[in-house]
Amino acid sequence: MKRYDVVIVGGGPAGIFAAIELTKATSKILILEKGKKLAERRCPSKEQGIACLGCEPCSVVCGWGGAGAFSDGKLTLSGEVGGFLDEYLTKEELSKLIRYVDDVYLRFGAPAQIYGEDEETITRIEKMAVLSDLRFIPSRIRHLGSGRTLEVLQAMEDHLTGQGVEIHTGETCAELLVENGRVTGIRTSKGEEIPASFVILAPGRQGARWLTGEAARLGLQTRVNPVDIGVRVELPAEVMAELTSVLYEGKFVFYSRFFEDRVRTFCMCPHGEVVMENNDGLITVNGHSHAHKKTANTNFALLVSKTFTEPFKEPIKYGRYIAGLANLLGGGVLLQRLGDLQAGRRSTPERIKKGLVRPTLKEATPGDLSLVLPYRHLRAVLEMLEALDGIAPGVNSRNTLLYGVEVKFYSSRLELSNSLETEIENLFAAGDGAGVTRGLMQASVSGVVAGREIMKRL
Repeated sequence: MKRYDVVIVGGGPAGIFAAIELTKATSKILILEKGKKLAERRCPSKEQGIACLGCEPCSVVCGWGGAGAFSDGKLTLSGEVGGFLDEYLTKEELSKLIRYVDDVYLRFGAPAQIYGEDEETITRIEKMAVLSDLRFIPSRIRHLGSGRTLEVLQAMEDHLTGQGVEIHTGETCAELLVENGRVTGIRTSKGEEIPASFVILAPGRQGARWLTGEAARLGLQTRVNPVDIGVRVELPAEVMAELTSVLYEGKFVFYSRFFEDRVRTFCMCPHGEVVMENNDGLITVNGHSHAHKKTANTNFALLVSKTFTEPFKEPIKYGRYIAGLANLLGGGVLLQRLGDLQAGRRSTPERIKKGLVRPTLKEATPGDLSLVLPYRHLRAVLEMLEALDGIAPGVNSRNTLLYGVEVKFYSSRLELSNSLETEIENLFAAGDGAGVTRGLMQASVSGVVAGREIMKRL
């Protein structure tokens, strides 16, 4: 039986960057990815314009490159957003690693253009945000776009296989093998035992439930992460054009007036489209922007973060419950005009047609989001839309479309060392699935952190 120096569970950005780093020291690396190869990742419902077929695994969120393969492909060049790595690294270390990872993306084909460097415009937006009771987080962003992201990820795969790295798609890790407090390998879903000196867990958000279960089985300590639940907002691109032309993505934080819950904008997609995702049988919503194909609309998420305390320890189950309500009422994603929501009535196909915004997600079902979202989440979203209207007039229009629900399934965060090692020796965890990151850039950085520590021990 072949033995590997390192087995990496997950072929998303964390796993890929860990492997790129590790090839400097060894070629005896195996990456397990439960989804398909990049060239085989297709969504039948999107291609044929039909309802979600419930493919398992869903190629939109699973496969080589992870959930980010078809995403907007935004590299946020700031340590202030995208995760919690500043709790494991100093500000200087994190900034240095972000620059390093950015250079790697450039090497594999990322574009040279960076948004968010017009200081005069940024200063003006900051003033407008303050007057609207918003916190603006300036961030330099390198935008790949969905089409170019695929090209970059394919180049990375070609590089790794050229270095002798084995990549097994369509294969999952069922269990971790541990002896005397040290990881010794993994057992696949096919029952095969694969010995390894080191294991990196980078299963992405799709593997969060599995990782939480393994942590409980092995007695690993965890911390409950916030639950992010909200809606995807779609409106005419002109409404956000002044922001997106300079920033590409405006990052704003708002604390609701009544409950003081934290609401944030997330994944802004100028001239993009709204898409469905299949998360282990639950249909949720997301947004994409393409490098070459443009629409007349811009979309972004408004996510309400809620941190639960004792005795609650299952944020994923809570998020799945809310998403399940939307699926129950609409058979998938619900769609509602903001004006209908404010008037206390459901949207119908006829009311959607009367609006000025043509929905880019044709499969969404017109309905009533107030029957799905908890009151405090709904109130926070409505208050945030009012605040955003102060910096981008037209956001709070009756014609604005809301899709629900958008949920980010983050694992309960494992207790990790500063090098992202778990309480089990030689077992590391990285990326969104481990609960330490929330975006493409920090997920990639986390892979480098784990990879470099393993290289020292190799």
